[in-house]
Amino acid sequence: MKRDRADVTPFAPLGPQKRHYWLALRMAKATGTDLAEALAKGGLTQSDWAGIVTRCRACQWTEGCRRWLQQPIEEIRALPEGCPNAPTFAALQEAAAPLEYGEVSAARAANDR
Repeated sequence: MKRDRADVTPFAPLGPQKRHYWLALRMAKATGTDLAEALAKGGLTQSDWAGIVTRCRACQWTEGCRRWLQQPIEEIRALPEGCPNAPTFAALQEAAAPLEYGEVSAARAANDR
């Protein structure tokens, strides 16, 4: 993965808020992270969303990210290596994933106790 000038300038200022707002939304869509559902179900707060945008603004791979996002989205893609929001998006994806039958049974048994 090609890195940008920020790798050699670690104390670079944050990127433009509006640009990174849209980059974060596009990254979520490309990777199958449903931010609207997470907000509706309480899995993502306004503060969490602000953190996602801020981490994106501080990311050192902005131009590479833009190029990655410009590729046609024919199917959901894995998060790119080094994305500062990867842990957050992965957690939201996991929380939204439907449970397998055995997991549902175990969850019901735990709730019955």
